[in-house]
Amino acid sequence: MAKGSALKSAQKKGREAATAEGALRAVGRAAVATAEAKSNTSEKSAAELDRLIHERLRLGIVSALAGNESLTFSELKEILQTTDGNLSVHARKLEDAGYITCDKFFEGRTPKTSFRLTNNGRGALTRYLDHMESIIRAARER
Repeated sequence: MAKGSALKSAQKKGREAATAEGALRAVGRAAVATAEAKSNTSEKSAAELDRLIHERLRLGIVSALAGNESLTFSELKEILQTTDGNLSVHARKLEDAGYITCDKFFEGRTPKTSFRLTNNGRGALTRYLDHMESIIRAARER
């Protein structure tokens, strides 16, 4: 009888170990699924970024304007270390979207172009930065 109860005890311990091992596997699978979901969420989230602002030079333009009331074409060109044509094309895209305004005037006899960030542009930049922060948080949680 001692052998029978020892066998039953070993079987019970084996079932408990198998159950614990199964539970650990289930927890591991759940953790992997959660990590995959977070990864998919951040990938999906990255795909939903405001592409208009996400481009490097346009992000530089709205960021520079966010810290200044207005900047001239020459000031932006110097800050961003870019060419006239490149700055002009990207500024036009932001202007067409209503993110910045462009004012042309004369200072003496010299033509000047000044840019300002609109409320719409400031809101878009804030949403963009919030979105990037959430992507960064998700990536750090992995």
